[in-house]
Amino acid sequence: MSHPSSMVQPPLRMSSLLPDWSSLPKELLECIGKRLASGHDAASFRSACSPWRAAVPFAAFEPLLLLPFDPDSDTVTFYRVSEEKAFSLTLPDARGKVPCGTSRGWLALMDEAAAMTLLNLFTGARVELPPADERIAAAASRERVSRVRGRWVLRSGDAVKLEHMRGVFFHEIVLSAPPDDDAGGGECVAMAVLASSTEVAFCRVGVDGAWTLLDTKLELSVASIVHCQGKFLAIDVVGEISIFSSNSAGANPTATPLPSLSPPGGLCHRSYLDSDGELHLVGAMVSTFHETRKFTYSSMLYKCDLLDRVPEWSRVKDVGDLTLFVSKSFSESFSGTSVSKYKKNIIYFSEPLYGDPYDFAHRLEIVDIAAGTSKVKPLHEKMKGSEAVGWIRPNLWKRGGISKHDEENSQKEVEPNVTDQPEPAGEVKASA
Repeated sequence: MSHPSSMVQPPLRMSSLLPDWSSLPKELLECIGKRLASGHDAASFRSACSPWRAAVPFAAFEPLLLLPFDPDSDTVTFYRVSEEKAFSLTLPDARGKVPCGTSRGWLALMDEAAAMTLLNLFTGARVELPPADERIAAAASRERVSRVRGRWVLRSGDAVKLEHMRGVFFHEIVLSAPPDDDAGGGECVAMAVLASSTEVAFCRVGVDGAWTLLDTKLELSVASIVHCQGKFLAIDVVGEISIFSSNSAGANPTATPLPSLSPPGGLCHRSYLDSDGELHLVGAMVSTFHETRKFTYSSMLYKCDLLDRVPEWSRVKDVGDLTLFVSKSFSESFSGTSVSKYKKNIIYFSEPLYGDPYDFAHRLEIVDIAAGTSKVKPLHEKMKGSEAVGWIRPNLWKRGGISKHDEENSQKEVEPNVTDQPEPAGEVKASA
């Protein structure tokens, strides 16, 4: 009879009991990667193994609040909600310019000559857009302006000052993709909300030398633009929407109104964003008490699927583990999987919907989506007496891939505080 010890099976190796996560389909890994909203999660994901790292060749970093900056200075200040701290970057390229929106992690800037620049605040990369010309000026402004010796001049003979440029030319720039994303497989298209117009301006970044005007077929001036499901949507001041066709084969996009997407009655302060491929609408339902001249409001969230035969808004009270970041001044709003110190099923507004213009502090409005209630939180002394520019999600993508520095950091550190050490074009200054 065999000795009992000879019948003992060798212990199973722990690795044989665990699933081989590295063999997950690439498409599934990429889908998961797109839902990573913080540098902590992105670095952890990329450090797991080579297939996971290859599926997320970029870092999705924690959203930062871009505070208003002085065009006479080269300092730009951000607020990091998770750490309750502000920090500043020294960026000479921002001097002498006004912001015209944030999109895909890039800041659009305009100077007094109406020349447009896209600036990556964290890598220093720059991409030039076509400047405004007489056609744009005529379409964008109700006032007649002309170009005299390199400056734009009003009919009165006064030069258009820098602080008034957005009210005359480009109000906001929205991108279809990062302008230097070689791995994206498609071109970057820029679409501009003009100062006061039912037309929008369109260009293929790095391809077109001038803007093309497009008719939105809306009756009132365009207030915002959103890119969703691979297409641009133009939204007018009362919430009517037109959707543009894809610019396939180099053809200019054409607009088709979507009358079924008129906003719910009584909804004010509307903001739009793409979340998981669906168009979302955030707004406030206001109740007024005439006797006391006071009012209350409840924030509400709606969504629609643009692929439906007749898209319609439906009320949303639960977005699962998502957090929504909504900019009040610009269209750039987005969602991401909730991470440490950010609550799920919550909306973070860059400024209170009904803030006090004489308030001396920047404040966040934090909305509970399920209840519709909100609270306001002070975060920083008010700068330049104006509202925050809006949310920006840092994009450290560089042409051809992540830089060697970022690649090494993402593999070494499971939870790096990436916004403490970005790759700025200049000096970083921290402040409490």
